[in-house]
Amino acid sequence: MNLKITLSSLANKLPLLALLILSSCGSRQDIIYFQDEPLTEAISNQNSNFDLRFKTDDLLTIVVSADDPVVVAPFNLNVVSTNNSVIDAQGTLKMQTYLIDSNGNIEFPTLGTIKLAGLTRSEANSLLKEKLGVYFKADSPPIVNIRLANFTVTVLGEVKTPGTYTLQDEKISIPEALGLAGDLTIYGKRDNVKLIREVDGQKKFATIDLTSVNVLNSPNYYLTQNDVIYVEQNNARVRASSYNQNNGIIISAIGTIATIVAILIR
Repeated sequence: MNLKITLSSLANKLPLLALLILSSCGSRQDIIYFQDEPLTEAISNQNSNFDLRFKTDDLLTIVVSADDPVVVAPFNLNVVSTNNSVIDAQGTLKMQTYLIDSNGNIEFPTLGTIKLAGLTRSEANSLLKEKLGVYFKADSPPIVNIRLANFTVTVLGEVKTPGTYTLQDEKISIPEALGLAGDLTIYGKRDNVKLIREVDGQKKFATIDLTSVNVLNSPNYYLTQNDVIYVEQNNARVRASSYNQNNGIIISAIGTIATIVAILIR
């Protein structure tokens, strides 16, 4: 009699055991990134008139031109190439790049050390024209063209093609960056997209709610170089991640045991 009660009790508990196996294999804490960071602050005061500002480790191409090519020659360095080629794979002429160092400076031919970190492209352009002015006639001022050569953004999480993207444009919004990554999957949380940005050597965090039209007025709507976007997985994705191929074997074994127990009880 006692054996029958014990077997009956075991049979009643087997379905609960199977449920526990399915529900305890994974959790949000197992797969969600950046869980312990308070994501409540706005990173900057950007707006629709956003102008990108240069930072340390930026690579700039700077081309000086004028009516007289001989005059501008000292300000345009020749490209140094190990394979003696100045043409890239796309057939485009390679241009000399200038790295903004940890002090925010570049070393420019003839002019020497120039601080560009913290300046917009327009401000940097004006600064270089001012310094170049003494070498040119007043009626033939130089033309300065500055471009950021290593503008990248990284998109991670629940998007179709996560990765790091190098951009030609220097103004890109969060929706445009997500578009580069193929948009969010059906499992991405639209109301809790995380933005990670380095400001003055420190990582700053913010959240973006893509379900609200107010995202268009967000101070973080436009991205800066090296920004990271992370799309968090929703609950359905988290639950799906907790399932593994061994669960079917375990549940099948539990079902077999339950059947044997039921026979013994009878």
